[in-house]
Amino acid sequence: MNRSNLTILVLFYSRHGATRKLAELIAQGIESVAGCDARLRTVPAVSNVAEQTESDIPPQGAPYVELQDLKECAGLALGSPTRFGNMASAMKYFWDGTATDWLSGTLAGKPACVFTSTGSLHGGQETTLLSMMIPLLHHGMLLLGLPYTLPQLMTTATGGSPYGASHWAGLDGNKPLSEDEKQLALALGRRLAESARKLQGK
Repeated sequence: MNRSNLTILVLFYSRHGATRKLAELIAQGIESVAGCDARLRTVPAVSNVAEQTESDIPPQGAPYVELQDLKECAGLALGSPTRFGNMASAMKYFWDGTATDWLSGTLAGKPACVFTSTGSLHGGQETTLLSMMIPLLHHGMLLLGLPYTLPQLMTTATGGSPYGASHWAGLDGNKPLSEDEKQLALALGRRLAESARKLQGK
């Protein structure tokens, strides 16, 4: 990792791996842009049993996000699976704890995008993307979507919208990403990184 490169945070929550796969593709798109590095981070699960807690380090995969990651990033890609048309509680819990960064304007003026995965076809992808935009707007971020100049938006029937990248994972969560879904995730990462570079004057 080059220290002079811009760091773009890819923050996601994933239970069965589908949202993580989208995050990895978005990170790939980010790193295809010269001078940009992707930083993959996740959030711990929220338990419905008050006494249970997650360990400080996840057993596998991306490390847990820290507020320092928000300070150090030049842009943010935010992803969550759909929970009844909304972001997952684990991701909402993280954003509910960012009031200090909201007050100090840590993320203000930085570009952001969103992505999601659903178990059911038409299972709330767009409303989940919109729900994730709300805290980002409150933080003063500049939201990016996917333009219809991307031909895959006209051909995919399962994932992708102007609001962000998405994927239909199937009820068991094992449905592979379609080629269109992959291309849209890569394009979203590239668009985010290119926008971050322009905003930084690079």
